[in-house]
Amino acid sequence: MAIFKVHLPQNDFMRLRTLLFMFAITASMSGCATYHITTDSLLRQFADTHPEMKVTNFMAPGGHVFLFFTAAVEGNNLRRITVLDKNNKDYVLKVTHTTSVRITQKSGNKTTFYFNTLLLKDSTITGNKTHFFKYQINPIAFGDIEKIELQWH
Repeated sequence: MAIFKVHLPQNDFMRLRTLLFMFAITASMSGCATYHITTDSLLRQFADTHPEMKVTNFMAPGGHVFLFFTAAVEGNNLRRITVLDKNNKDYVLKVTHTTSVRITQKSGNKTTFYFNTLLLKDSTITGNKTHFFKYQINPIAFGDIEKIELQWH
């Protein structure tokens, strides 16, 4: 902290310290919440869904210009899903591009990917680990699922 005292007047130092403290408090309180859902509930809520393309636009600096890229992966059309919180109470979770799902199999293997890319096909779950290109998970059979957790960031 001595470096700040040398280069900053006292008022600026106190203001900076206060801002850093507020940032630390905000960051510690803005974690992600974890919810869970049964396989049966997931199947019921996916009954009337259909696949749709998830398009992601992003830009990257390329010297003196910006390069624009568009990527698309297939996903579901759910906007909200009813899950259970840590007290086993129903909670309606808004599905966004940052909502992730972690599936624990009976073997202990865990697979994490984006929930909005989750698709049900032939008694299995598939999905993508990224929105930028097709990087699919290995299909998971419904009968192999031990636990399904969703996280909203």
